[in-house]
Amino acid sequence: MIQGITRASVSMVERYLPDAFVLVLMLTLAVFGAGMLIEGHGPVAMAQFWGEGFWNLLSFSMQMVLILVTGFVVASTPVFKRLLRVLAKLARTPRQGIVLVTLVSLVAAWINWGFGLVIGALFARELARCIPRLDYRLAIASAYSGFMVWHGGLSGSVPLVIATDGHFTADRIGIVPTSETIFSPMNLGILLALFIVIPLVNWLITPPEGQEVTIDPAKLGEEDAADRTALETPSARLENSMALSLASGVLGLGYVGYYIFGTDSGLNLNIVNFTLLFLGILLHGRPSQFLASVKEAVDGASGIIVQFPFYAGIMGMMVGSGLAVTMSNWFVSVSTAETLPLFTFLSAGIVNLFVPSGGGQWAVQAPIMLEAGAALGVEPARTAMAVAWGDTWTNLIQPFWALPALAIAGLSAKDIMGYCLVVLMVTGVVLACGLTFLP
Repeated sequence: MIQGITRASVSMVERYLPDAFVLVLMLTLAVFGAGMLIEGHGPVAMAQFWGEGFWNLLSFSMQMVLILVTGFVVASTPVFKRLLRVLAKLARTPRQGIVLVTLVSLVAAWINWGFGLVIGALFARELARCIPRLDYRLAIASAYSGFMVWHGGLSGSVPLVIATDGHFTADRIGIVPTSETIFSPMNLGILLALFIVIPLVNWLITPPEGQEVTIDPAKLGEEDAADRTALETPSARLENSMALSLASGVLGLGYVGYYIFGTDSGLNLNIVNFTLLFLGILLHGRPSQFLASVKEAVDGASGIIVQFPFYAGIMGMMVGSGLAVTMSNWFVSVSTAETLPLFTFLSAGIVNLFVPSGGGQWAVQAPIMLEAGAALGVEPARTAMAVAWGDTWTNLIQPFWALPALAIAGLSAKDIMGYCLVVLMVTGVVLACGLTFLP
């Protein structure tokens, strides 16, 4: 039965889901209209909200471009290619490959969401080279499905924010330690269930032999960067200087060592990008080979560069018009003490489709949900994790976060979202039960 549901889901998505850029244009117009119809704002006010928010994600957009470029650069080094091949050879059949890439992505995303986005897609590419009958679309979808555990992991923005001294809701809930959020029995129980359920679902939806959608390995960037070592001009010798790469790489990784062992700072997107950048410089050996790999990687970053400002504009309209607050208030109005975590989770999942930023979404929903939780006697930690899990849940059908993985894979959103929709339905039940019934 699940095979039939998957085929129907994939067919529906392929038929009706437009390109990710077209989708963000449609979402922009939908939110623009909703702000006028529901909140009563005029077109000028909505245009103002949109324009004022449009460039709010510039620094984050650059971070995402770098996570794509630096991840691709490291993956294209000979050493990393061999490591991925060794790991990929642990899987001997397509189904084993799907389970393996899901588990690798789950672990990586639990450690750090930026790392998880890159490593899962890169490993799926390598599996496609090593397992001829592997369904490439499903492999990338499986890698992306592992990303959904990030907000319950070590880099989850909501639990880390409320564990930080002086956070914006500290006067309401105080400091909430990670022992009550990330490492709580409820969250650990949910994570355990997802680490079992997501690989199982991806294993079950793997197409029978003969129905896979494979890809020519030659199209996966197997060719090496152009070799310019034959040139003997002074500039060419500098461009191919292994000493320059070695010195720069050691300097960069030396700072990473200091950051990890000499400071109390945790993993974040900047240090992940920094590590990948200098690891790429070091492992490519020559500046010319590093730059050739960068040029190849940049070609896939166009979707991020163009689409992220539009999502920032949507977020600006959702927050400025009050739409996000209205959505949250509606769910609160029908909640009881027993159902508030469930309805908080569902509302966060819906808001996330329009405000795909964990920290930004918490800033919008926290005052409403925490006040409702206090009135109904629900612990702040449970309310916060309900928002966190709702945010990460609908990432499965939100192209915003999939763009880096899709760029690495050379696919479009419609290629993977049909599979992700099936995972969304199953994991929604797991998350709803965990937030409602686990202690």
